[in-house]
Amino acid sequence: MGILNIFLDRIENLADEDHIGKSDPYVKFELEQDNLFLDKDFGEMVSTKKKDEQNPVYGEEFHFNIPELKNMELTIKVMDDDVGFDEKLGKCKIKLEDMDLSEEPMEVKKKVDNNIFSPDAYIYLKISYSE
Repeated sequence: MGILNIFLDRIENLADEDHIGKSDPYVKFELEQDNLFLDKDFGEMVSTKKKDEQNPVYGEEFHFNIPELKNMELTIKVMDDDVGFDEKLGKCKIKLEDMDLSEEPMEVKKKVDNNIFSPDAYIYLKISYSE
């Protein structure tokens, strides 16, 4: 078994989707092995919520125990904590086997939202894998 380590640094330029107040973003990590016939789910982890923040800084670590990197796909959803149901502010996917991961953390910058009238939103991570 190996360990996938994710360090969630920050997100920049989130669009404000709330009509009253500002967004309260949090990040949901979902990991699955995308197999030909039967996908295997390795769970999800959730960051803390940042109140009224369009450029949240997290500094949080997450660890997934996985058998290998082959066919592993990390889905990252940026959500807005709302009364009732939470809104999705952005999303991206990372195919982990294509990243040449090692024990040395790799800095990753991924676009999570295309903003029309303002700069695009990006998430900043450091990802490593050890067996």
